[in-house]
Amino acid sequence: MPDRLSSWSNDFYPLFIRPSSGDSRDQCVRHFERAGSCAKPDVGRLVHTSTSEVYGTAQYVPIDEKHPLQGQSPYSASKIGADRIVESYWRTFGTPVTTLRPFNTYGPRQSARAVIPTITTQALVGDEVRLGNLHPARDFTFITDIVIAFIGVAEAEGVIGQEINVGSGSEISIGDLAQKIVTLIGRPVTISVEDQRMRPPLSEVERLLADNRKAKQFIGWSPQVDLDVGLTQTIDWVKEHLDLYQPEVYQI
Repeated sequence: MPDRLSSWSNDFYPLFIRPSSGDSRDQCVRHFERAGSCAKPDVGRLVHTSTSEVYGTAQYVPIDEKHPLQGQSPYSASKIGADRIVESYWRTFGTPVTTLRPFNTYGPRQSARAVIPTITTQALVGDEVRLGNLHPARDFTFITDIVIAFIGVAEAEGVIGQEINVGSGSEISIGDLAQKIVTLIGRPVTISVEDQRMRPPLSEVERLLADNRKAKQFIGWSPQVDLDVGLTQTIDWVKEHLDLYQPEVYQI
């Protein structure tokens, strides 16, 4: 049994808004199994991956770890359930769990289901970027910053039983993000809204903005990669690997 184990999230969010999807149930089952396998004396730490989606639309900003949880989609509800499962193992069996809550991770190699690859691939090959709602705001955090946070949580003292946000502490609307990416790519591209890409109104998370002070306090973490720098690295990688994407297809 490893001394440190990370329970990673998945990249299937759009599937979780389908009422027939079994992935929400499977998510909770997997976390029961993982938490159970770690309730042993030879496991030093379980780092559980949560998500900022568990907060739903921000009731106040920046969002700290005391912010209420709200299941605005089957995905976020399943993640709330998983968070509470691993918490219950810590409280009941003393399982050494720390929950890390990333805000909108992005970077090279990301699935086309995520918004930044969706914008980037369309802007690189076509004259139009088709999106859903342009108004919601997100806190995007580059992958290398997220990895550093995972390593920090795995090694730090005094974090067992804690939930820790990891986000840049800055926000940008999806519309402004799309315009920024188009500008960085340097092609004349229009941005349009497509009905099939819209979330159901009550499910749409309107705003996410991290309070990352707890990460700074417990693991000495702060974001190092500026959004423009991270986007440039992501665009360059996608440009070299366009064969892995289908920009003309709405990936769900």
